[in-house]
Amino acid sequence: MAHAALSVRDLTKRFAAGGAEITAVDRVSFDVHGGEFFTMVGASGCGKTTTLRMIAGLETTTSGTITVDGRDFIAVPSQQRNIGMVFQSYALFPHLTIFENVAYGLRLRGISRAEIERRVTATLALLRLEAYAHRHPAALSGGQQQRVSIARALVYEPSMLLLDEPLANLDAKLRVQMREELRALQRRLGITTLYVTHDQEEATAVSDRVAVFNHGRLIQIGPPEVIYTRPETLFVADFIGRANFLPVRLADPAVPTAGVTLADGTRLHPQRHVALRDDEARTLRGPDNAIVMIRPEHLALNASHGDVACRVRRVQLLGGLIRYSVEADIVPQPILVETTRPLPGITEGSGAWVSIPAADAILYHR
Repeated sequence: MAHAALSVRDLTKRFAAGGAEITAVDRVSFDVHGGEFFTMVGASGCGKTTTLRMIAGLETTTSGTITVDGRDFIAVPSQQRNIGMVFQSYALFPHLTIFENVAYGLRLRGISRAEIERRVTATLALLRLEAYAHRHPAALSGGQQQRVSIARALVYEPSMLLLDEPLANLDAKLRVQMREELRALQRRLGITTLYVTHDQEEATAVSDRVAVFNHGRLIQIGPPEVIYTRPETLFVADFIGRANFLPVRLADPAVPTAGVTLADGTRLHPQRHVALRDDEARTLRGPDNAIVMIRPEHLALNASHGDVACRVRRVQLLGGLIRYSVEADIVPQPILVETTRPLPGITEGSGAWVSIPAADAILYHR
């Protein structure tokens, strides 16, 4: 299969709704490299699925360009784009066998019987479905049915694979198993893949790069580890993974590197600084004119010493992770601390101290 390269520039989609105009996708631009696993992630209604549908040709564009390997795709009908599409619903024909489901589109295109046999047999083997070729969809599990829908998309030998929330209907354990199968399959084929999900863990687990959407805009794009460790906005920091946000006062508003002060007077010197965009910068008003973000796994909790006094409200065992929820006067919401082992002397209701390492804290300021 060819490894298509995709370029999207200023892609915009507006809908008319009750006499008003809604911008679902607002001047979105990005590139996807040939053979890359690229994921668009965000909450429902953020524009990620509409973007995917415009790339597939299933939705018209208001403005902007879509090019694949240098070819303008805007005027190309969806059936001529050589794109495989997998939807959230399996949409299998219940009265057809698995072989017939996968072969259906090829028959509509007038492909010869011998070529259909070759392609369908090879695709079913690729997805470990050859033993189910003569069964009907009702006889298969949810995961197997999803593999059939992927086989149906791949049998066309597309240059690009688009998946819209493909695992949303599966239970949690099967969803993890299927996402690993998808990633392994994509690597084996080397096919350019665009994936849409609202599940940030799913996005970071399988992707080469992640694009975070919010209110129709592309907020940040990069490898999963960069998105997680160096979020460029408060929204991304909050949406990808768990985060603690501590309101602080800049020691010198003109010099963020001068350090900050917590509500209890504790001084911190975060080593990483991010100047916020206008929309988020406007939220920082009053004496607390900046925010420190730190991930729960970077905080330390001690019974006798640290930066901030607190009281342990809740201790949760989450598999191989222990989450401590603590209350402190410096912030109205609980502070989360996560460790891999129980902390001696730290129980629900006990007093403790939180330590905030400067190297792992990020300062967001205007």
